Amino acid sequence: MTFSVHGLAVARGIAIGRAVLVASSRVDVAHYFVEPSQVEGEIERVRQGRNAVVEELQRLQTDMPADAPHELTALLDVHLMLLQDEALTGGVKHWITERLYNAEWALTTQLEVIARQFDEMEDEYLRERKADLEQVVERILRHMKGVASPVAPPASSPRRHKQLGLQQDLLLDDTVDVPLVLVAHDLSPADMLQFKQSVFAGFVTDVGGKTSHTAIVARSMDIPAVVGARAASQLVRQDDWVIIDGDAGVVIVDPSPIILAEYGFRQRQVELERERLARLRHTPAITIDGHKIELLANIEQPGDAAAAVRAGAVGVGLFRSEFLFMGKSGNLPGEDEQYRAYCEAIDGMQGLPVTIRTIDVGADKPLDNKAHKDSYLNPALGLRAIRWSLADPAMFRTQLRAVLRAAAHGKVNLLFPMLAHTHEIQQTLAQVDLARGELDARGEPYGPVQLGAMIEVPAAALMVRTFLKYFDFLSIGTNDLIQYTLAIDRADEAVAHLYDPLHPAVLRLVGDVIAEGERQGKSVCVCGETAGDVTMTRLLLGLGLRSFSMHPAQILAVKQEVLRADTRKLTPWAQQVLDGDEPAVLLKG
Repeated sequence: MTFSVHGLAVARGIAIGRAVLVASSRVDVAHYFVEPSQVEGEIERVRQGRNAVVEELQRLQTDMPADAPHELTALLDVHLMLLQDEALTGGVKHWITERLYNAEWALTTQLEVIARQFDEMEDEYLRERKADLEQVVERILRHMKGVASPVAPPASSPRRHKQLGLQQDLLLDDTVDVPLVLVAHDLSPADMLQFKQSVFAGFVTDVGGKTSHTAIVARSMDIPAVVGARAASQLVRQDDWVIIDGDAGVVIVDPSPIILAEYGFRQRQVELERERLARLRHTPAITIDGHKIELLANIEQPGDAAAAVRAGAVGVGLFRSEFLFMGKSGNLPGEDEQYRAYCEAIDGMQGLPVTIRTIDVGADKPLDNKAHKDSYLNPALGLRAIRWSLADPAMFRTQLRAVLRAAAHGKVNLLFPMLAHTHEIQQTLAQVDLARGELDARGEPYGPVQLGAMIEVPAAALMVRTFLKYFDFLSIGTNDLIQYTLAIDRADEAVAHLYDPLHPAVLRLVGDVIAEGERQGKSVCVCGETAGDVTMTRLLLGLGLRSFSMHPAQILAVKQEVLRADTRKLTPWAQQVLDGDEPAVLLKG
């Protein structure tokens, strides 16, 4: 019987094949008390399991395929850091020593403790890092049980078809080789490597969001994927025929021959479209009426720069520097470590500009596990982003000095998050001056930087003229701006449907910021999810936007929209959308 499962569309495309299920190791964890004499033995079992996972991940890094996306390497690094985290290892030892829990019970108990801390984080991306911790524990449990890696096609499974584009001809015929699709509760980065090596055509997971590592890797690998499909791994059976619609976020199980043929045709069209897009890689992004559009990349790690260049980015519009600070167990990276990381990104961009955002953490984005919910009332409105940096000026100037030093090696822009007050602006600029003075006193060379501010809260958008008195450029963070304008947590399923990039209030704020930047001759960039959404490209161009920053995988699709656009026609239409009560209706029209 044909049925569908709905989730989040995170990587576009169509995948058709037989299901390969991945089981969880935590389903049957034994719970029992041990004798005091057995404590050291239990601790040693956990230690051996952890060391085995460390060796496995290090081996995977060493044997990394040349064509593997850099995101996999970065995520493996995160997992290795988690394996060494005292919050995990020390907590497990506590449960064994103090409560006499067996090793598996202690491991899963500590996982629940730390997972709750992740759940309390306001930031969606960081909240998704809970999945990384769960996967680390999963791998330790597997080694303790002596279970092999879950991501390997069963011997009885059909082999991959050589031509994915011919899948509509397969129908339900088992006499020919067919592709495989992976269905799991969740997938770790190490699993993703094996996933790539096993040439799965796509994947579905029960959990995860648009910023989960599985979504990130799927986009970088350009593999159709649906995450957050809830009970998919329980509803789908081994070897079921499955269609993954990565555009709509739908998984169709046991499709009829007619449905299979229809999606096979759509799959062929998608492949042809990708081939056409690939030819645009070296084509300048210029509208029909001659406006040159800047298409930039968002990156999290220095090594992501290479992928940005390959995608045709003309620079980095957002380097989220906070990822250099995560997983350090309170030992923040020093000036030299940060300096080397920024230089790596600059070198990777081959002379193209790099915009580095200062650390965006705080109550909603703790760097370690010391932050507890009781210590703040509302994390989204608390001591975060630039407020956090200004509250720790020594840490802040350490980062500023590292960025300034790196600027001697290439064009660097410095971006500050979540400014809302004039006095915050003045304090921030004063810290930059102090950092320069400290480098002068040391005789340390540094380079010039353009200074910019994030427009993330309505207050900043409404006082944009003041911001432009102090800054060389602005960057609109649409993700946060939408949340703060509409009072909507997009990760809260109860109200997520109200998260609307086309809400009239949001569009008017965005339009006003772009217009004021144009009047004053200063650059305005959009660096949120909206920038990479092709359904929004024409509207943003019509509003006057000339700089977009997005995930590298989205650049070519947006470029195609740019090449087809005539801003002379889009400008009056965009104004109509802006003035309307229901912009979404006008956009579709």
